[in-house]
Amino acid sequence: MNLLIKSAKIIDPNSPFNQKIADVLIEKGVISKIGTDIEADAEVIDGEGKFISPGFFDLNCNIGELGLETKEDLYTGTKAAAAGGFTGIALMPNTIPPVHSKAEIEYLLNRATKNLVDVYPLGAISYKREGKDLAEMYDMYLSGAKAFTDGNRPVQDAGLMERALLYAQGFDALVFSYPEDTAIAGKAKVNEGEVSTLLGMKGIPPLAEELMIARDLYLAEYTGSKIHFSTISTTRSVELIREAKRKGIEATCDVAAYHLVLTDESLLGFDSLYKVKPPLRTQDDVNALLEGLKDGTIDAIVSQHTPHEVEFKDVEFEVAEFGMIGLQTTLSLALQTGLDINLIVEKLAVNPRQILNIDVPVIAEGQAANLVLFDADAEWEYTKNNNRSKSYNSPFIGQNLKGKVLLTLNNNHLYK
Repeated sequence: MNLLIKSAKIIDPNSPFNQKIADVLIEKGVISKIGTDIEADAEVIDGEGKFISPGFFDLNCNIGELGLETKEDLYTGTKAAAAGGFTGIALMPNTIPPVHSKAEIEYLLNRATKNLVDVYPLGAISYKREGKDLAEMYDMYLSGAKAFTDGNRPVQDAGLMERALLYAQGFDALVFSYPEDTAIAGKAKVNEGEVSTLLGMKGIPPLAEELMIARDLYLAEYTGSKIHFSTISTTRSVELIREAKRKGIEATCDVAAYHLVLTDESLLGFDSLYKVKPPLRTQDDVNALLEGLKDGTIDAIVSQHTPHEVEFKDVEFEVAEFGMIGLQTTLSLALQTGLDINLIVEKLAVNPRQILNIDVPVIAEGQAANLVLFDADAEWEYTKNNNRSKSYNSPFIGQNLKGKVLLTLNNNHLYK
């Protein structure tokens, strides 16, 4: 497959052509030439006014395989990822059975071969994600697991988290923390504040997240380990991690794209499509998250893609499952914030791979073509017809969004 992208602006901090408008010639999956007025026997794509960057990478993606394929399987999940500009995804172990041994890691890696989207299964910290005993972390690491997390279940036992950090240190692996103190969060469904009072619902206080972040930062400092926090959502969380980085603690974190544009006021209509975890917070929290992205406190933006069958979302708010699909809307939501294009590419394409110690693709001659072409100004309607996920649990379906992925290319496979 030969492809010639004409007159696109390259956004890649590691490329010698960064910030330049150029033609990019791709031959058999390799960038063979970058320059101006290139002519070649190739399919020509008009890139004028558009951007080329390394393909995006999602650090927090839920796909039902194994066991929950009615929500999403690898085929539909990677199609949705490619449609959203992602050429790599880290899979959470929230499956049945959970990904807690090398058997599940190897199965997923074998299932995902020869795909446009590179798939990286994350192993569970604890056996069956029960938070009691460590899982077979080293075996999973040898089989290809890049990091370890109990997914959407916090490690409530501080001793277990300390042992996980120390154990992973022995083979330079990374531990993810999902920060929520379940004793404080309880069974609440929304953020604690004015909106929860108006709704007449018990709320999850920001303290539930912040207390767990403070605990795990202390553990990381005590053990001398690195740690990554998934989907932080509050002002104080940003402040805690900012201060930890100043102290030299090896901490990184990410934020879900929808937490950058939505607040808990979206819940006033009791629409369960907005029921997510961590819950939607206040505008002050949104502002703090955006500031955290700008100053480098928050390292990455994630989709937190969480598909559900209709019967788990189209029900009363109280009993609906948490989560929304997000692979196809992440770029548009990030652009909606007004963040600089260069910063968005850094948070979507570069930093996530660096966090997982994965090679970052570079747009340069002789490099494998792992890239996305997008139009930051183009408007598109997200519909059930162009939704590539098996599930439809997104409040953005039916809405016009700004920022359109035009093509995604990786492993000599093209999606457009």
